[in-house]
Amino acid sequence: MVNLIWAFMAIVGIVYAMFNGTMEEVNKALFESADEAVTLSIGLISILVFWLGIMKIAEKAGILDILARLFRPVVTRLFPDIPEDHPAMGYILSNFTANIFGLGNAATPMGIKAMQQMKELSGSDTASRSMITFLALNTSSLTIIPTTVIAIRMQYDSAAPTEIVGTTIIATLISTLSAILIDRFYYYKSQRRK
Repeated sequence: MVNLIWAFMAIVGIVYAMFNGTMEEVNKALFESADEAVTLSIGLISILVFWLGIMKIAEKAGILDILARLFRPVVTRLFPDIPEDHPAMGYILSNFTANIFGLGNAATPMGIKAMQQMKELSGSDTASRSMITFLALNTSSLTIIPTTVIAIRMQYDSAAPTEIVGTTIIATLISTLSAILIDRFYYYKSQRRK
């Protein structure tokens, strides 16, 4: 559906430019944007590779295991339907750890695997309580170190690219607590209706 919306917007813009006589400006903007996108992507790749390397070092050093053990009591309370030794719990913890470090690209495959494991666990085609909670937490932008945003700010020569870390932590706390409260509110509301 989103692809159709983007295609519709592009077609409307091109048709409008044709009738308005600004097709040359559209072509110029198109090629300049494509060039800038490639440059930005190459800059982001270097930062993401660096942080993924740091994550690999942290994994080999056992830091990720420590973080997983630290988060495990909280995660087991958030997902009471999932047994502690189930593979979904490991994927959830890995997803949260990657998201906390702002590595959304690295967190996505783990999130997909976690959802697949939770679907198998529920044995249903409808979203389970754990799947809804997981989606709400991922949507709430669970990030402490926004590496991608820092990389973009560095790419555009920001004077202080890391100054957003403090506000990111505050925003993450508020959005994550809100996601948990809203998730629990609607869960208990649906339970009372049964």
